[in-house]
Amino acid sequence: MKTETGLPAHCERFYRRERRSVPAARDFTAAVLDEWDAPVRRDDVLLCVSELATNALLHGVPPGRGFRLFVLRADDGGVRVEVHDSGDGHPATRAPGDEAESGRGLLLVSALADDWGVGERNPGKSVWCSFRPVGVGCTGK
Repeated sequence: MKTETGLPAHCERFYRRERRSVPAARDFTAAVLDEWDAPVRRDDVLLCVSELATNALLHGVPPGRGFRLFVLRADDGGVRVEVHDSGDGHPATRAPGDEAESGRGLLLVSALADDWGVGERNPGKSVWCSFRPVGVGCTGK
């Protein structure tokens, strides 16, 4: 892990309500992880960013608005991702039917991230997930 003191402890970017925002958020996060040389499960982080950004666009961003992505670095090298939107509701995992074509995003986040949750904002909410550095903790993730 890079140890320069000049690296920011967090990076953020705003995205408009449009399809290209999901790959843009994933690319931004990948660039941040590269800059930090973050010792986390990169593919898992990027998949979770895609899921949280997609959920924000589908369920949390009213027309004419957008969402803000935060990537935060912990002192131990871990990473926390937050997606803030201005929509109503409280996201929760659910068990979609076998034939359902959607509804598995938060199940993936729950399975891949070391922790996740929802926080309140005014207006809206913040959905977050966190990842410990590789080799830290007892879950083996």
